Amino acid sequence: MLRQASSRSNVTRLGLVERVLSSSVTSVACLVFLFINAVMMFTLRSKRVFRETSRYILLFHLLLADTLQMAISQVLYLMHAYRIIPTYPQCGVLVMLTNLTNDISPLVLVAMSLERYVAVCHPLRHASIITVRNTGAAVLSAWTFSFFQVLTLVLIMVQFPFDELESLRMPEQCSSASIILLPVSDHYRTGYTAFLFGSASLVIVCSYIGVAVAARSASTDGESARKAQKTLLLHLLQLGLTVLSALYNTTLMFMARVTSWVTFIRMQSFMFVCFFFMPRCMGSLIYGLRDQTIRAVLTHYFCCPSKVAVAHVKAGIAS
Repeated sequence: MLRQASSRSNVTRLGLVERVLSSSVTSVACLVFLFINAVMMFTLRSKRVFRETSRYILLFHLLLADTLQMAISQVLYLMHAYRIIPTYPQCGVLVMLTNLTNDISPLVLVAMSLERYVAVCHPLRHASIITVRNTGAAVLSAWTFSFFQVLTLVLIMVQFPFDELESLRMPEQCSSASIILLPVSDHYRTGYTAFLFGSASLVIVCSYIGVAVAARSASTDGESARKAQKTLLLHLLQLGLTVLSALYNTTLMFMARVTSWVTFIRMQSFMFVCFFFMPRCMGSLIYGLRDQTIRAVLTHYFCCPSKVAVAHVKAGIAS
């Protein structure tokens, strides 16, 4: 009996250590990526040229949705790691916010791809088509469309007879799968996700083909077209990585069957960072490193404080 009790205590202690380590890894990664996105969003609101240029306005809303998505995903991960069981309404709010921000990203990526297509293929009409007003309308439409999609899902879910339950506390951890209580909710969400990401992929691919064809024309700026092609490919990669997040739970179930418990816990945190954080940080990496205007402002913010400090040190030595 003592040996069994000691063995159970060791297993419990090992489980706690693994949960702390895995949650620490994801928390540190989340804080790093949130900081990167926060700096980018601050940069995009700091200069007038960013606030009045369509592609930077779209980028800001993409980063905003991705940042909210990362933060909510990390909250759900920590709740799962430490076995915090919420009520159905609490879990529903978190899951609906996750769905809202997750659906914004492909819609904004579509708008950004169309903006690049117009800039390369119809440069003379770009200024009249891609205006700040039209961009604001596109962003508002994306948020409104996603909100009504979430509202539709909520109206379907409330058809479940919650009043017949003994308690509103959930029997398991909060997740998108556990909050779907009716088959019609699952069918609706699956069909909508397939339609959304399929349509977004089609638009981005068509935009890429249009830019590629225009790049061969003598009247098109070849350098601008090549940059637009690379940007569209990166948008398609970002969209593909976002789709992979939908396969996170399926991959976890497969890993749980073929690996040991300790390996599963460690792989879970690694896959969580790859599936949920990396796609939501690609916007900052794509534009922060490739866009010369943004890179110049970022360099100014990161380098000027150090230059000021060096100037103060030199002044102190001289005196």
